[in-house]
This record gives sequence, structure tokens and C-alpha cells, in this order.
Amino acid sequence: MGSVNSLKPSSFRWTICVLLFVATTINYLDRQVLSLTWKDFIAPEFHWNNSDYGNITALFSIFYAVGMLFAGKFVDWMDTRKGFLWAIAIWSVGAVLHAFCGVATSGILTGNWLAGFRGSKELITKVSDTSAIISTSVTLFVFARFVLAIGEAGNFPAAIKTTAEYFPKKDRAFSTSIWNAGATVGALAAPVTIPFIARAMGWEWAFIIIGALGFLWMGLWVFYYKKPHEHHKVNEHELSYINQDHAEIPAEQTAVPERKFSYRECFSYRQTWAFAFGKFMTDGVWWFFLFWTPAYLSSVYQMDSTQSAFPLFVLYVITLLSIIGGWLPKYFVEKKGMNAYSGRMKAMLIFAFFPLLALLAQPLGSITYWIPVLIIGIAGAAHQAWSANIFSTVGDMFPKKAIATITGIGGMAGGIGSFIINKSSGVLFDHAHQAWSTVNGVPLLEKYPQYINERLPDGLFEDLKKSGAVVVDGIDKGYMIIFSIGAVAYLIAWGVMKTLVPKYKEIK
Repeated sequence: MGSVNSLKPSSFRWTICVLLFVATTINYLDRQVLSLTWKDFIAPEFHWNNSDYGNITALFSIFYAVGMLFAGKFVDWMDTRKGFLWAIAIWSVGAVLHAFCGVATSGILTGNWLAGFRGSKELITKVSDTSAIISTSVTLFVFARFVLAIGEAGNFPAAIKTTAEYFPKKDRAFSTSIWNAGATVGALAAPVTIPFIARAMGWEWAFIIIGALGFLWMGLWVFYYKKPHEHHKVNEHELSYINQDHAEIPAEQTAVPERKFSYRECFSYRQTWAFAFGKFMTDGVWWFFLFWTPAYLSSVYQMDSTQSAFPLFVLYVITLLSIIGGWLPKYFVEKKGMNAYSGRMKAMLIFAFFPLLALLAQPLGSITYWIPVLIIGIAGAAHQAWSANIFSTVGDMFPKKAIATITGIGGMAGGIGSFIINKSSGVLFDHAHQAWSTVNGVPLLEKYPQYINERLPDGLFEDLKKSGAVVVDGIDKGYMIIFSIGAVAYLIAWGVMKTLVPKYKEIK
């Protein structure tokens, strides 16, 4: 068994949980760099509007969705150790690639590929065709997001599979809530680091420095990870605790290998569809808050990325309350005698009510921006608590060999939902900004009909305000619409999930 055989159970499983936490933190840092740099640093350089950014984030979501479908199968095939290494290596390369999009744009448009970061900016300012700058830069960023998404798609299937390997069912939601809090910590660290790196060193270095963290994690994973029954730091008492469910023995220790599940078979179960629908309805809400909150504070409250750093920090501190998401179902199981699925579903119903507060974010935001910041933080905490439990339902109902595949299917569904909400948000916000804005009480397009089928010029609203005009930006109404959709999404998801799987039923 190994050298650790004392009577006291070892607790090495929590070291593995910490590694999953760090990986998830890096994952969310990498995907946040763009959202915290595009408005102040990248958009002015490449003339982007909300639709351009919305297209990039929407395509990232769809790439992530497709990647999740195959990542789960890939992790099941490669197994946890190699699968996780491949995932984080690919997404770290993708994160760093973003830094060179400006150089590549300059190279394509001017033929000069050796100008460097600063030189490429100067060359781009000399290009008169703005549409060429927009289309070229957007295409290059989409490619970088593609590589990032394909790698990041492996994080959650690998982490969920690792959790099923190292924790019994009753502890999986709690351990998942701990490592899943890395998403919050990554989002928490991002606004107090990334904008300041970008301002001091250039936006390119923000991508490079944050992207390099993944390569450091790979060394830790190689050093620490082995299967529980193979690890010298896991004694037989801890192994017995890990395998307490139905006296379950890891397939690696048996003569007969556990069979694999085909996609067709996975889709034949209601449990798969319940998990997938829950992810489809709710993942997009979290990604909307993640990708658009910095832009929201900029568009509605005129904050730049450094001014919004502290409000965003507070927002994600509140999101850390999601740790309750792991404790509450454990309470229902141990104190109320519920089975794991029933306890989880009851906890998820409670969490589903908190996002309803988002209905008040925009109306009460006229008092102070702190109200929507606090509300988004509470909604984010509810999502992460919900997320820890919905992930754990997979381990409740499916054998270990199918967990990464089912997680990938649900991740694909969540990515499709995220694509829809991000694409729609970009289009909606530009439409609201253009069609619903007023100048001195007159609709903008009535006063300036030449912009009906055109992009608004950069800095138009700022110039109008400087001239003394009273400008009311219609983008507020656009955010109200998306907040309202996010507010009710969780209750709809819970209702459909409960209808599909009303009672606990394990797949054998």
C-alpha cells in the first residue's frame, strides 16, 4: 500500500483539493485578462465596439462548449494525470498567444512583423482602413481564444474526475465547493492585478505574465498526483474512507476493467439531460457577470479599469460565500438523513432564489453603484454554490469511468448557453447604446439619422457631453434585460431538472 500506515487516517486528499483549487484559480485568471483590458487598452487600439467584444466572448463560449464535449472523453481516455497536464499546457499557450495579436495585426496590415509591442501600436495608427484593423484584430483574438478555450475545457472534467477519485460521495460537494472557489479567487485577484500590469507594462504583458502561471502548476501536478491506491501519502485508513460508498474498489485494482460509456449511451439517460439543461440555463449567467461586469461599470458608471478594481474586488469577496454551497447539502445528508441527491437538490433550490435580486440591480443602481456591485456579488455566490452541487450530481449518479464524459456533455451545454447570452449581449448593448439613447431629450438617431446603419464614431458621447448636451445612454436598458433573464434562469433550471430526475437513481 505504501509507507504511510499509521492508525490515524491520512488526509492527503485535501492536498489534491488544493491543487485543483490553484488550477481553477489560474483558469479564471487567464480568461479574465481580456475582459479587464479590452475596454481601456485594446478597444481604442483596434476600434472595437460592444458587438466586436461580444463576438469574441461568444465564440470563446462555443469553442469551450465543443471542447468540453471532447475534453471529458479525452480525460477519460488519457486518465486524470496526463489529461490535466495537456489541458493546462494548451490553455497557457493560448493565454500567451493573446499578447501577440497586436504584432500580428500590424504584420498582416503593414508587412512589418518585427516592430514589437510598442512599434506595432504606432504602425496600426497609420493604417487608414479602420474596418481592416477591426476584422483582422478580432480574427486573431478569436484564434487565441480558440486555443485558450480548447485547453480550459479540460479543467472541470479533470477536476470532477479527480474529486470522484479522492472523495466519497458525501464529501464531494464540499470538496468541489472548495476547489471551485478558485473561480472566485481568480476573478477576485484579476481586477487588482491585471489592469495595473496593463497600465504599467502594456496589455500584452498582462496576458504573458498571467499565462505563465499554468506552466508552474504543471510541475506541482507531476510531483504530487497519483491515484489514491498508488500514492505513498494515502494510508489504508484514508483509502478505506475514500472508497466507503458501496465498498467501491477502484477499477485499477480489479482484474476486470470498468467499461467505457459511449456518447449514445450517455444521452439515453434522463440524468444526463437534467445535468446538461441545468448547465445550459445557468453557466451563461455566470459568464455574463464574469465577462461583462467590468464593461458594465465602465459604460454605466464611467469607471476605467483601475477605478473599478476595488468594486470588483469587493464583488468577488462576496462571491466567496459560495463555500456554503458545499456545507449545506452535507448538513441535509448527515443531520436530516437525506440521500446525497435529495440534499443537493434542496440546497440548489435555496440557492436558485438569490439571483432574483438581480431584478433590482439596475433600478437601485441610480442610488449608488455599490448596490448592483453587492447584488452581482450575491448572485455570483449563489451561482458558485449551485455550480458545486450540480457538478456533484454527476458523481452521485454515474460510475467513475463516465464522470468526465458526462461533465463534458454538461459543459458543452453550458458553453452553448454562454454563447447565446454573450453574443446577444454584445448586439443588444450596441443597439441600446445607439437606438435607445437620447440627446437633450431627443432620440439619438432622430437627431443624427446618418448613424442609423453605421457604427457610432469613437468618442461621440464624450464630445456631446463636452459641448453641454444632456446625454442619456440607452445601454442601461440593455443591461436591465440581461439581468432579468439571469435572475429567473436558476429556478427554471431547477424545475426542469427535478422533473427529469424526481428521485435519486444511480446508473450502474
